Amino acid sequence: MQLLDGKATAEAIRAELRKAVEERKENGKKIPHLAAVLVGSDGGSLTYVNAKVKACDEIGFQSTLIQYQSDISEEALLHKVNELNNDPDIDGFIVQLPLPDHIDELKVTEAIDPKKDVDGFHPMNLGNMVLSLPGFLPATPAGIMELLKRNNIETSGKNCVIIGRSNIVGTPLSIMLSRNSSPGNCTVTLTHSRTANLPEVVKQADIIIAAIGRPEFVTADMVKDGAVIVDVGTTRVPDATKKRGWALKGDVKFDEVAPKCSFITPVPGGVGPMTIASLMINTLRAMDLNNK
Repeated sequence: MQLLDGKATAEAIRAELRKAVEERKENGKKIPHLAAVLVGSDGGSLTYVNAKVKACDEIGFQSTLIQYQSDISEEALLHKVNELNNDPDIDGFIVQLPLPDHIDELKVTEAIDPKKDVDGFHPMNLGNMVLSLPGFLPATPAGIMELLKRNNIETSGKNCVIIGRSNIVGTPLSIMLSRNSSPGNCTVTLTHSRTANLPEVVKQADIIIAAIGRPEFVTADMVKDGAVIVDVGTTRVPDATKKRGWALKGDVKFDEVAPKCSFITPVPGGVGPMTIASLMINTLRAMDLNNK
């Protein structure tokens, strides 16, 4: 068993991006500027956004963090999105999800200028992804693809089972892995809560992408020997033995599954750092898409 080390891979990507930023500076070009909008005080979201700001600092990007209380109106948030769309200094921005229940997430996502949508969630960018046209790829699926590529994981002709059909991870990743590309050329089965005989379906997989949001859902009896596993799950589970009172668990029961795998991502340190690295790649690409 080998770890698919997202932390180390992301560090290599950040080094490449840092060099690209230095070259832009030397040529008198604009430095990428990423903004993040955070609504409320969810601990997981705050940690994630702070990690994005830290990555910007390390690479040499400019960054702006905009925070609002959870009772901000939908109208006020949409007004800020419009401001960011029209701010020539902001090259890309994200509105951290989830949003409070009184705010329509789809309406906010659709309000973001597709050319600044570095999270890759806008319907136009998702459509471009399906048609293999230029645009921003969703950060987590793109990060997973980069992790597979840089670790020389063979995907062509493999049977890949994705557990979870969200618009953020499962559905776009099913498209990306099935394309005629490298990584790609998988035969993909997209499973979900209504899939019949799910454990048996998963056990046929050469590559398992666990993105269902249920801690330790994938157990050893669901995995065939030699499988590659990418664990997208990040759920905070109460743990009195931890100083902070909780532990971060993936969707895979790591200790019992790992010995059966050829490769597996840890949680934390697997997909999370790659998502942030992918967001940074998108922010740099925004310079080209917006001719800066």
